[in-house]
Amino acid sequence: MSLLFTRRDVLASIAISIAFVANAPIGASDDAPPNVLFLSIDDLNDWTGCLAGHPQAKTPNIDRLAAGGVLFRNAHCSSPSCNPSRTAVMTGMPCYRSGLYDNRQRMRTVLPDAELIPRYFSRHGYWSAGSGKILHYFIDQNSWDDYFPDRSTENPFPRTLYPENRPVSLPRGGSWQYVETDWGPLDVSDEEFGGDWLVSDWIGKQLRRQHDKPFFLACGIYRPHEPWFVPKKYFDQFPLEEIQLPPGYRADDLDDLPPAGRKRGPNRYFEHILQEDQWKRGVQGYLASIAFADAMVGRVLDALEQGPNADNTIVVLWSDHGWHLGEKQHWQKYTAWRLCSRVPLIIQAPRGVPGLPQGTTAGQICDQPVSLASLYSTLTDIAGLPPKEGSTEPSLVPILKDPESAWPHVAITHLQRPNNYGISGKRYRYIHYDNGDEELYDIQMDPYEWTNLADDPAFAAQKASLRARAPHDFAQFVPADGGTLPALTWHTDIESLPPAIPNDTELEIFFHNKSGQPVEIVRVDADKSRHSYGILETGWFKPYTSRSGQVWLVKSNKNQLMGYFLSGNESAQAVIP
Repeated sequence: MSLLFTRRDVLASIAISIAFVANAPIGASDDAPPNVLFLSIDDLNDWTGCLAGHPQAKTPNIDRLAAGGVLFRNAHCSSPSCNPSRTAVMTGMPCYRSGLYDNRQRMRTVLPDAELIPRYFSRHGYWSAGSGKILHYFIDQNSWDDYFPDRSTENPFPRTLYPENRPVSLPRGGSWQYVETDWGPLDVSDEEFGGDWLVSDWIGKQLRRQHDKPFFLACGIYRPHEPWFVPKKYFDQFPLEEIQLPPGYRADDLDDLPPAGRKRGPNRYFEHILQEDQWKRGVQGYLASIAFADAMVGRVLDALEQGPNADNTIVVLWSDHGWHLGEKQHWQKYTAWRLCSRVPLIIQAPRGVPGLPQGTTAGQICDQPVSLASLYSTLTDIAGLPPKEGSTEPSLVPILKDPESAWPHVAITHLQRPNNYGISGKRYRYIHYDNGDEELYDIQMDPYEWTNLADDPAFAAQKASLRARAPHDFAQFVPADGGTLPALTWHTDIESLPPAIPNDTELEIFFHNKSGQPVEIVRVDADKSRHSYGILETGWFKPYTSRSGQVWLVKSNKNQLMGYFLSGNESAQAVIP
């Protein structure tokens, strides 16, 4: 047995004894459909206590949920980037079927008719509500009965306190650097910080009240997504002089990779962070942000336990993808390695739910390979709803009943274009690039994927077995491009801002941010009221529903007005220079 599994099994055994088990839901009512609490955490890799990804990670609340339910130690995202991963979760369609592979694509352009989980549950008698980031920087308002912030804004983020002068820790290395790659403590309370605290507060209020319908309640915790600014008390838990670097780092880790793998590995972020002597501070910021996210999870779990819904609520916790902090000379996401594809996944169900009458067994661990794209079919199965028409992803109910039962499936993680993917089995992982390059790893003996076995004849059978599980057909990649639309005029004379006189003609404005910094998009109504539509990252495209005569303001990340667009009588592109 490998050191990895021995250590994890010990940790899992300890976790079972946590007091939370005593408070686990007793059972669902025979005549009441079960509720669903759907907890998403952004950019969280395996740095949790229950997954033992970093020895200093502090996640007591995630760990207590794992102790009360089933922990999947071999769960993988459908894509190592937010938009395709979250789309796969919310539609039940993996990337090779949907055609949504990239952060810059628009879900409703690629999948105009896809029915998301909340709408499906609403159609079957549920009240579906959410808060925070569940999709990729938009809400998809028609899929929800209620949302905080208001779903009509399509901005999933409540007010969040950030430093006035940035960068704080990491100087920008150039226009290539994501401006949010920065970190530091804030001398504020959780409530003053806002953000995820406000999300957990709104979700907590829904959990503490009685509902006249069963609910599907989604809670999107944004941390540890960048920037890693959280209240100082979370940084204080990780003194800089005690910070341990990532255990998966090895300086020569790229030596045995094929050309496509070596290209995916080193990036300018990690080199820049090393040059600025910020590696340990970056690790500290990530650990602190995880601790903050875990505290917000704790607030939500406490609200569930203290309210009237504890005995009749299914709880699911997942992260959209992992994160590199120097491993394979890489910083960020966008790779098919296990560091980026493997995510926390925990499911807890009370006794008496239609599809799992015995409920989940506290403290169980499952090492079968599973994909987050299976969550849709799993939830409809547990809740006793009819299967979604056209669903192809296997329900996890069989291995929730018995984690050791036969499981003939693998988990597939797609990179940004068709025919680039990783396949995770129970013991081995295979990576395929569209130029034909391959990698193979024995994760039981080599959990950090330090030794590429793809060219070793002794492992030819394992490689062939996984390669045979790859999709045969890939949906076409359709890039997000508003270039064929007419362009609106960019106005910088704010003093000449015209009044908004919107009419009933609905159209789309396709914003393209070329400014080199994140910007805020703000709609101005006829009564001069302003409505934020959230942040548009530099280099990104995003369409917004507008009306003829609508005014759109653009603000900098320092809250300064940069300019505005005035909608015409047809859909158009709005290029922010």
